Amino acid sequence: MKFNKKFYSFAAAILSIGLLVSGCGEDKKDAATGSGSTDEKVQLELWLTPQWKGVQDASEDGADYDSFFKKAAEEYTKENPNVEIDVQVIPGEERADKLSVAMQTKTLPDMFFDSAFALTEYAHAGILAPMDDIIDDESKKDIPETIWENVQINDETYFYPFSHNPGTLAYNAEMFKKAGLDKYISGEYEIATWTPEEYEMILETLKEKLPDISPMGLFAKNNQGDTWNLSYLTMFGNKIYDKDGQIVVNEKNGVKALDYIKNLNDKELTTAGAETLSSNDVNAMFQNQQVAVSFTNSVLFNGILNDMENGIVNKFDLRLANIPGEKNPTSFTYVAGGAVFNTGTEAEVEASKDFVKFFSTDKELVKASKNSLPVRESVSEEAVSELPYLEAYNKNSENIFNFSNNTPGYAELRNAFFPELQAVFTDEKTPKEALDSFTENGNRIIDTNTEKSVILK
Repeated sequence: MKFNKKFYSFAAAILSIGLLVSGCGEDKKDAATGSGSTDEKVQLELWLTPQWKGVQDASEDGADYDSFFKKAAEEYTKENPNVEIDVQVIPGEERADKLSVAMQTKTLPDMFFDSAFALTEYAHAGILAPMDDIIDDESKKDIPETIWENVQINDETYFYPFSHNPGTLAYNAEMFKKAGLDKYISGEYEIATWTPEEYEMILETLKEKLPDISPMGLFAKNNQGDTWNLSYLTMFGNKIYDKDGQIVVNEKNGVKALDYIKNLNDKELTTAGAETLSSNDVNAMFQNQQVAVSFTNSVLFNGILNDMENGIVNKFDLRLANIPGEKNPTSFTYVAGGAVFNTGTEAEVEASKDFVKFFSTDKELVKASKNSLPVRESVSEEAVSELPYLEAYNKNSENIFNFSNNTPGYAELRNAFFPELQAVFTDEKTPKEALDSFTENGNRIIDTNTEKSVILK
């Protein structure tokens, strides 16, 4: 894949990299063979944001977010008794702060499992280890090129793709039926598509027929879940970025889209006080059947279904929908995988890469990728009977857009975006004023961070 500097993310966190890069080399020979063959005692730490519960399934006894990686560590250390692996779950909203502190105090974990877009800034900071030396030809062929392109920078791979996680809307079909909206309900394993006009009518009908619930979940407290809010700006065909990688959301149809969302909020068709609500708040309200239409991705969606089966959440008819579009609907996906921080000793970096390769290639462990969607075609083929939504997600791939554009400074862009939404929802700014401000600040962030990337020099 040829490098184009407009397409790669970089973050403000590199302000601290001078404290971090410790000049540690890599033993390419051992890492390439995946042997992990060192007699040196190695203690490793892996962080992850909440992904799925259990090793393979949330119905397992004691299933939790760290179960898979604890099991992987247990299996790995049987063959590598000199390696000890500690696993820690980090809330997504705390990721940036915890990593910032860890950078400043030189206490970064050895590994991190997360969506690639959320960590790409650390590759640009020069503190993620490339891992092409642990990727064999079989894996290259088993995982589509479009997935590899999401985890590569300047022809080097910084994340070992494990799964991907399509983002859509979710809705309570029982509420739709009660409101007489049966014609807008998709099949059980299909993804509904509505136009903006239809969507507004759906929300108005829900408010009229079911006045005790919020028709739509809307939030803007912080940058978590902001991919959905960014996607709303494409509803009338506007692009987020132009061909040169510059933000253009303040063009006519981008403003029209934010006007549309603001109108829904003003008409009380959304959760009240969106500017004070986080995505976690809205997700909880949706599960408690206080909201009819909310955001979801395949991991969240499967999590709710599993919680229903286990009696944690009261059962309801849960279905999927695209983000509405005037001409074409919108969807996106996150590619998740393991990354290695290149800040430990040579033995630690080597063992970390070997462990990432282990859980990313082990024939049993990779089956856990079915908790979102597998990136490996071999796993998809084997698990197709267990993945009733797989066909719908695959068909929906034509509606996916690259929400980050792998843009330099994307982490900073996220922090510049949600305050503008808050200003709109509190009437401090018009949609046009807010998007003009975001566009100006955002393009300055992109230009500045393009120049700062360590690995692009």
